[in-house]
Amino acid sequence: MNKNIILIGMPASGKSTAGIILAKVLKMDFIDADLVIQKEEGRLLKDIIETEGIDGFIDIENRINKSINAENTVIATGGSACYGHEAMENYRKNDIIVYLECSLSELESRLSDLKDRGVVLRDGQTLKDLYEERTPLYEKYAHCKIHEKGWNVSEIVTDIKNILISQGFIKQ
Repeated sequence: MNKNIILIGMPASGKSTAGIILAKVLKMDFIDADLVIQKEEGRLLKDIIETEGIDGFIDIENRINKSINAENTVIATGGSACYGHEAMENYRKNDIIVYLECSLSELESRLSDLKDRGVVLRDGQTLKDLYEERTPLYEKYAHCKIHEKGWNVSEIVTDIKNILISQGFIKQ
């Protein structure tokens, strides 16, 4: 398989953790898009957001996601990648996008300090607001959706693999 598998979803939905294991299971490479952004910009996500503002960060994220040149790679995107229309359309056209759907209550238990984590959150916006804003975007771009249902990483990876096989994206 030459296509990439793109993981999208809310912060703390397990994109990076599941992505690393999925890449091993499927004998693919792995890229964490947030780490690519930090490396190319030479600063932490939270510092980019603080300096450039949310819209500036989204522009940088979109540009870098568009420029990732990979084949046969699992790519874990940042939670805000869904705002980068050009990058998401490019991923949708050329790759397989998997939305890791996690319940709001599960996300609340996983996330403590949103700002320190580099979450793109506008002033006065709550995690619930963010969840409601992003969910339709994730669903718009995804080829398939994984309902995490409180599963552990192994179960999530197995479900991703099974769905990709059943939908003909990968061979068994």
